[in-house]
Amino acid sequence: MDFVTILAETVETASHTRQAVGEAIVPVDLIWEHITSLGLLEALTFISFGTVCLFYGWRVFKILVVISFALLGLVLGMTISDKIIGGDSQLLSGLIGLGLMAVISIPLMRWAVSILGAVAGGILTAGLWYACQLPEQYIWAGGLVGVVAGGMISFIIFKIAVMLFSSLGGSGLMVVGILALLYLYPQTTEQVKELVFNEKWFLPAALLIPTVAGVILQNKFIKGSQNWSV
Repeated sequence: MDFVTILAETVETASHTRQAVGEAIVPVDLIWEHITSLGLLEALTFISFGTVCLFYGWRVFKILVVISFALLGLVLGMTISDKIIGGDSQLLSGLIGLGLMAVISIPLMRWAVSILGAVAGGILTAGLWYACQLPEQYIWAGGLVGVVAGGMISFIIFKIAVMLFSSLGGSGLMVVGILALLYLYPQTTEQVKELVFNEKWFLPAALLIPTVAGVILQNKFIKGSQNWSV
């Protein structure tokens, strides 16, 4: 085997390795696992709750903020316990983190909403990066643009942060619920799996379109409500 052949095989192997690493960055398998784990009742619950968040998140945004930060505290507490303290107290640490983050989010509501708005912006721009089939190993760059832009807008116009994070959350719940329903029917199982795994534009589009619709509708609802205030 000559040097040129060895070099060509080395380059090809490295290319496949980089591609595999890039494909693992976006957790499509994890998303699909969550979709397929839902039953009929759970899927309908996701769709119902997602619809409320999508169109009326501005009414219940404080509750959504507390829930979001409580779940974040649960994950952080369990992670810290698992990595540092040990797995025996994982549940207790998670519950402590849940309580602390939920309590902290109440007096810091405006900051919490702005943070969630920034995170929502990052998710949307990262999704656009993925949909455009740009290099996945740099998807963090696309997400960072959304975090900065979403954070700035959220701190300047608080109402936008409320509409953005609640619409995105509602859209995510609805999409997961609808895909889970379609997966439960044999006639559409393979089509759904094909879209999720082979069409990179599908998941970002399924998330972005309802989010935009939710922001527009929530803005109209807020303007028509005289008693709503942040």
